[in-house]
Amino acid sequence: MSYLRSPLSVAKGHGSAKDGTHHFWLQRVTAIALIPLIVWFCLSLAMMPTATYATVVDWMQSPFNSVMLILSIFAAFYHLALGLQVILEDYIANTNIRMFSILGMKLLCFFFAALGIFSVIKIAVGG
Repeated sequence: MSYLRSPLSVAKGHGSAKDGTHHFWLQRVTAIALIPLIVWFCLSLAMMPTATYATVVDWMQSPFNSVMLILSIFAAFYHLALGLQVILEDYIANTNIRMFSILGMKLLCFFFAALGIFSVIKIAVGG
C-alpha cells in the first residue's frame, strides 16, 4: 500500500503509528465509565445533608464507597492523561519538547492519582 503514502513521508519514514484508534477508544471508554461514577458520587454527597468530617469519614470507610472512589480517581486521571496527551501532541511542534511535556504530564497524573488512591485507602482503613 505504498501508493497511499506521500513521497515526503516515505523519505522521512513517518507513517501511521497504528496507535490512534486504540487511544481514541480508551478515551471514549474512560469517558463512559466516568458517567455513572460521577452520578454516583454526586448522589452520594447529596444524600449527606450534614456532611461533617466524621460523617464523610464514616461514608468513606464503607467498602463499596471506597472502591467506587478509587475507581473514580483512577478513571478520571487516566482520562485526563489521555486528553492532555492529545492536546500536547496537537499544539507542540518541537518533538523533544513535546516528548518531555507528555512524559512530565503523565508522571504528574500518575503521582496525583496515586496520592488520591492512597488517601482513600488511608481514610478507609482508619489509619
